[in-house]
Amino acid sequence: MSLSRKIAIAGVGASAQGRLPGSTPITLATDAFKRALDDAGLKKSDIDGLLTMPGTTSPEASLNYLRLGETLGIDPQYTGSMTLGGGTAGALVQMAAAAIHAGLATTVACVFGDTAKTGGSKFSRASGWGDSWGIWGMFAAAANSAIAASRHMALYGTTSRHLGEVAVACRRHASMNPNAVMREPITIEDHQNSRFVVEPFHLLDCCLISDGGVCIIVTSAERARHLKQPPVVIAGMGQAYTTQNMEREDWWYVPHQKDALKRAYAMAGVGPKDIDVAQLYDNFTMSVLLWLEHAGFCGVGEAGPFVEGGRIQLGGELPVNTAGGNLSESYMEGWLHIVEGVRQIRGECGERQVAGAETCLVTGRGMTLNCSNAMILQQG
Repeated sequence: MSLSRKIAIAGVGASAQGRLPGSTPITLATDAFKRALDDAGLKKSDIDGLLTMPGTTSPEASLNYLRLGETLGIDPQYTGSMTLGGGTAGALVQMAAAAIHAGLATTVACVFGDTAKTGGSKFSRASGWGDSWGIWGMFAAAANSAIAASRHMALYGTTSRHLGEVAVACRRHASMNPNAVMREPITIEDHQNSRFVVEPFHLLDCCLISDGGVCIIVTSAERARHLKQPPVVIAGMGQAYTTQNMEREDWWYVPHQKDALKRAYAMAGVGPKDIDVAQLYDNFTMSVLLWLEHAGFCGVGEAGPFVEGGRIQLGGELPVNTAGGNLSESYMEGWLHIVEGVRQIRGECGERQVAGAETCLVTGRGMTLNCSNAMILQQG
């Protein structure tokens, strides 16, 4: 609890997104780093911590702290690289917070760069560790969440049109985001008419594959108050993991995500009714429905009806993924969800700004649905 509101995000930066021929993870990460420095009003000499997430492309091009530190010309006193898939961004920011609180660093840059689009990444390998699930024909990340969607539909009557509500909301928000990759609005009918990828998922249920870079600069709340931007403090944070998958009957429901949220709520001293806007990790539309239930915005099995009628769109009860999310803004494996959360709390999102947004929930999940984390962001 001693970490609550003691740590802040002082700067965020993102490169261009989409298909970026000629770029490398290093060049994209460097661009994002420079933008985040400018956003925070810092110099690179102010950065004494560097945490990175390697991308999806070849090891020679992957982003690690040694290669990036060399390129940036900084020698951090606290550093490392981590890969937890879509759970990495939140985990690294929380690691940075802990390091700053412990006195191991004062200002930490968390950085990601990837060329998944031009590098040809398809995320199509066997879904379990090694080929353990491939023998059953279960390939690609879509297969995991497709099973979750099918089970939720069978138990609770959730429909494909409910999934479509998530896709439509994210695309509507992306249409207001000049940096989003997919900006043309879609309808439920467009969603229903898009081809199947893994039933019950249509193409528009699935996230993008993108090139891009993102940087998030973390420091103490006290120091952040003297920098360029209004500080956005981390009021609460939580992580949860499971090493079990199909041997657990309820693995498809990823119940450990609820534990990560419970820990974040407890640290912040808030609950679902206090959340003004949410950035929920959306590798697939089903992911958002599960987060809504785990976070307590609705009961178990109720997320389908909950998203009807524009409830998760701007102007609705709970705006979700206001920049477009992984489904429409860009697939930066959850990094941009944190960036959008910061910008919403600052009140700088223009036509997609949630009026009076003071508390934002950000979530991440990754690997074979084993990793999860949550953060509560507030005005500093």
